Amino acid sequence: MQRAEVVAFLEERFPLSLAEDWDRCGLEVGSLEGPCRTVLVALDFELSHIPCLSQIDLLLTHHPLLFRPISEIYTETPLGRKIAALLSHGTTLFSLHTPYDVAHGGLGEVLAGYAGLKETKPLLPRGRLLKLVVFVPIGYEERVAQAIFSAGAGKIGKYGHCSFRLRGTGTFLPEEGARPFLGTVGKEEQVEEIRLETVVPAEKVEAVVRAMLSAHPYEEVAYDLYPLTQGSPLHGLGRIGEFSEPKDVEEILSGFAEHLGVHGPKLVVGPRERKVRRVAVCGGSGGDLVPQAISPKAELYITGEANYHRLKEAEEAGLTVALFGHAETERPFVWHVAELLRRAFPELEVVEG
Repeated sequence: MQRAEVVAFLEERFPLSLAEDWDRCGLEVGSLEGPCRTVLVALDFELSHIPCLSQIDLLLTHHPLLFRPISEIYTETPLGRKIAALLSHGTTLFSLHTPYDVAHGGLGEVLAGYAGLKETKPLLPRGRLLKLVVFVPIGYEERVAQAIFSAGAGKIGKYGHCSFRLRGTGTFLPEEGARPFLGTVGKEEQVEEIRLETVVPAEKVEAVVRAMLSAHPYEEVAYDLYPLTQGSPLHGLGRIGEFSEPKDVEEILSGFAEHLGVHGPKLVVGPRERKVRRVAVCGGSGGDLVPQAISPKAELYITGEANYHRLKEAEEAGLTVALFGHAETERPFVWHVAELLRRAFPELEVVEG
């Protein structure tokens, strides 16, 4: 098992392209080359982790260690001690931060599940969509379509394998040195082709294009990628959903606290003795998403922390806000990522820190 394999597995699920502009996630210290026998998954790289680094090949954290630029490294400081320990033991540090928060299947869905929500959508959508257009000779369109669908294209809401196909005529003149699939060198050809169109999430483009080129019979494939104005419906900060029947706020908060492993919320602002149907969640510092929770008429918003002004805004809008703590609402990262790795790589030793 190689470190690059483990990281590639995680990037497939939580693409770094989804990172917020201000984030500094990804490879921070060390190299992805080399064997990977033991992985430590932690919310943060703590000083208490240093004694065990000699046994750790890859350290995966939620929060980046090198969040702000540094101009010097002093080994007497906590940051300097951490960097020196990583380098001396050859341990690689990789952080997933906002890609994990934003990606479909990441923190948003985990917390929504804690609240009892099943069908949810992002509070603040993230990620771009592109339209792929490729021209395929008749008879090969299904082979190409299935290849790009398998690589992640063609997903719209709850529908997969979405495409549009139009028959037309393609022209080309094979030049000296070409090895045309159809036609003859030096002679202009006209071929009946299918214009195949579909949508592709930006983070899947490279894989989709590779699959398309591999399945396409032409030596030179004619295709286009167009950016779309609408964002990807899959990814985003926070989640919002509805219950089929209204539930007591206390019941929801009690169940959420039990999943987090805490006694209850640190603070509840707004009506508490009520039944609610529409609930929003966001881990960490979700205060700035209060307007996004108010806009679709959420009745309860569960997050980590929020400032006075956002809480006042929520209270005046009739939105109940429950704060469970920044670290507390992001800690599911540890067991969730650890479990993903255990299932994907049974031979890998995964430690939760």
